[in-house]
Amino acid sequence: MSKHFITFRDITADECAFLFTRTAKLKAERQRNQYMRPHLGGRPVGLFFAKPSTRTRVSFECAINELGGHAVVLQLKDTQFSRGEPLSHSARVLSRYLSALVIRTFDENELVELSKWGSIPVVNALTDLHHPCQVLADIFTLTEHLNGRPLEKQLVAWIGDGNNMANTWIEAAAVLGFSLNLACPEGHDPNKEILKRGIRDNPGIKLMRSPAEAVTGAGAVNTDVIFSMGQQGEPDQKFSDFRDYQVNSALMAKAAPGAIFMHCLPAHPGEEVTDEVLESPASVIFDEAENRLHVQKALLEYLIPAL
Repeated sequence: MSKHFITFRDITADECAFLFTRTAKLKAERQRNQYMRPHLGGRPVGLFFAKPSTRTRVSFECAINELGGHAVVLQLKDTQFSRGEPLSHSARVLSRYLSALVIRTFDENELVELSKWGSIPVVNALTDLHHPCQVLADIFTLTEHLNGRPLEKQLVAWIGDGNNMANTWIEAAAVLGFSLNLACPEGHDPNKEILKRGIRDNPGIKLMRSPAEAVTGAGAVNTDVIFSMGQQGEPDQKFSDFRDYQVNSALMAKAAPGAIFMHCLPAHPGEEVTDEVLESPASVIFDEAENRLHVQKALLEYLIPAL
């Protein structure tokens, strides 16, 4: 039976530690210009995108190629997905061609259905509910800046929308045991069931309204865009709701000494975060982007058995 990565809860703390060890090794190899590994042995991996992508698509394509495979990129409009072919059919067909399927789409139930009917690993490259590959890379980035300090002793602050990233940070905190403060405006909370289960498994997860309270003592301050990809709504009302939730230098000053700033990108300078913070020494946003590649190489190695 194939192992999937649809939510962060699909891995254990021990598996995450293993992936981070492999990630560090793969990153060091690439920094020595040792790009290629024969793990995939020429096998194809599907990349299906129903939403736009820059970092996810490029990092996964590079990861697949550098593991000795080749990427088969599928766009929604070019496939029978767009014409309503049953997912149970598509899953079994694609399983005859591919070694894994990486998919970015709207409805997470599509991934669940594909994993149910197919016989290959399914990887969540972003849905409206979760973004586990991004958070996996983000937490690896955080560990790089801990200088050996234990992750479970850390406090991470999330400021802004209770979106798919916030949901995934909750699940990561539940799995890995670090503390997480989420400051979200009224009416923009994370998914209720995800939050409830997260707090049950880790009482160090807290939802609050005050960004200043959330970042106090935090070693990492994290945010995301006000409008998630494809999100509809009333811009004036939402900008008003988030007026006091911008990450700026004054807010960062309330975090722990040496705290880092994180953002999954793309960012909208002047909205959820100031350009001053984005370009500050505390910012690790491009480390996060780079580490998508290294973490995803380790993940694909783990999910797809070697020949």
